[in-house]
Amino acid sequence: MSDNDFFSLDRLVEFGLGLGMARQMINVMNESIKTMHIPGVDNSMQPVLSKVYYVAIDNAPVGPLNDGEMMHLIAQKKIDKNTLVWMPGMCGWKTIESVPEVLKIVALAPPPVPKTL
Repeated sequence: MSDNDFFSLDRLVEFGLGLGMARQMINVMNESIKTMHIPGVDNSMQPVLSKVYYVAIDNAPVGPLNDGEMMHLIAQKKIDKNTLVWMPGMCGWKTIESVPEVLKIVALAPPPVPKTL
């Protein structure tokens, strides 16, 4: 067996060291990917916090309300896109029409059931 042969002891040691380094690089990359946070992508490992809303009905604040309660008030026609709303983090009260997060709830609320088909 010559030193240039693939099965020589030197070549086998080099091959084994190369495999060990490749395995370590893969482990480092996998750990980096697990801890990576990509903006705009939902990170399913973090708990989902429920949004709370406050609305002004008859000039009085009502809340805290969740999405379902907001849809219920929309169905009852107690609030619409012109109703004032406030959420934690907002500077002041704004109309629902000017707050995209809340306007989405108005858009997703089902229409009233027709009396006749």
